[in-house]
Amino acid sequence: MEQLPRDARLAKRADWLIRIRWIAIAGVVIATFVAYRLMHIAVGEKALYAVAAVLAGYNAAFLVLLRRGVGCEEERCLKAVHRIVMIQISLDLVMLTILLHFSGGIENPFVVFFVFHMVIASILLPARESYLQATLAALLLVVLVLLEGRGLIPHYCLGQESAEDVHYTGWFVAVRVGVLAATLYIVVYLASSIATQLRRQEEVCWLANSQLQEKDKIKDEYVARVTHDIKGHLAAVQSCLEIVQNGTLGPLNERQSEFVGRAMTRTETLITFVRALLRLTQIRLANQYEVGEYSLRQIIANAMATAESRAESKNIRLTTSLDHTTDTLVGNSTAIEEMVANLLLNAIKYTPENGSVAVRALDTDGGVQIKIEETGIGIPAAELPHVFDEFFRAANARKVERDGTGLGLSIARQIVKRHGGKIRVDSTEGKGTTFYVTLPRPQAQA
Repeated sequence: MEQLPRDARLAKRADWLIRIRWIAIAGVVIATFVAYRLMHIAVGEKALYAVAAVLAGYNAAFLVLLRRGVGCEEERCLKAVHRIVMIQISLDLVMLTILLHFSGGIENPFVVFFVFHMVIASILLPARESYLQATLAALLLVVLVLLEGRGLIPHYCLGQESAEDVHYTGWFVAVRVGVLAATLYIVVYLASSIATQLRRQEEVCWLANSQLQEKDKIKDEYVARVTHDIKGHLAAVQSCLEIVQNGTLGPLNERQSEFVGRAMTRTETLITFVRALLRLTQIRLANQYEVGEYSLRQIIANAMATAESRAESKNIRLTTSLDHTTDTLVGNSTAIEEMVANLLLNAIKYTPENGSVAVRALDTDGGVQIKIEETGIGIPAAELPHVFDEFFRAANARKVERDGTGLGLSIARQIVKRHGGKIRVDSTEGKGTTFYVTLPRPQAQA
């Protein structure tokens, strides 16, 4: 679920109510035009248009108030947004009553919109205040019926009957208004019961999610500290082994040299893994990157230079193709270069000798896309959804490279995510794999 404080969640719902009201305003204008101009029903056309204008005016005002009300201290914001929602719904009920008056009174089938307002009130407000809104709606209906029935205000009849006819006989009015009022209270009771349960569950889930995020942060901090210490100790071990292997402390026989070499290999593998784990943890802990403009062309050139020697050792052909319109982007150049280099080295690692790896950059509708395509071993279809998971390695990848960390693609995904981009992969086992990285343009990031 989306992680939002209570005031922000209520503000989102209040914003939803404002968006719905714009639709309702358009509906009032269209329905008035159709009823009066096309169907020739004697509704109060000018008055209905005026009501629509008033609705639009206070809807815009509430939108401004809502924007100003969010961002302060949580409890103050919660009360401010709550007050805005209360006033909105109350005003909506008054305006709905006026709309009904100018379009047939209680004989207008749109009188059921009172029920919709009760559902909305129950979703947005506590049960007690929802019942108050139901009481206000019932009183407004009674006042409307009494004023029209006694001739104190005119009745705009939808049909041929007048206010003195069947529509305003005592029993008819009492039964219709009574049933509608009872319906409002029943709807509030049902909707409030469901909404209250959902709010409680939402609070529980939100609290649990907050606690999980906090624990996840503590875990990452712990892993970062421990990994940093391990890396230091491993570096010391590696230095000692290098001294022994170089013969500084005296010559080694063949057997001793073999075992020291094995220890060196294992130590280097472990250092690579610890560095990758530390890098991933640092990315996850970092709240933001230092960003600036960078040249994508230069980033790709640097990554290619890093990978050239490894490609040459396997006789793999490296090619690049860069769209001339795609170059300057905004982000952390070091992280982006690391991401491209990771994907490029990964492609070379799992491409057999005499294969090819191509890097392309082009401008697309979604942003700037970096495409890395290789003719390697591919990824089994069943394992494709998991390639970006931490520590995951495909079964055929483990056969080619037994000591991989399973963190390279996770790091690439974290970097792309922090830059507001997207990464995906297409692969066919035995034929090759293509990674697509889409980064937002500078205008979109701004």
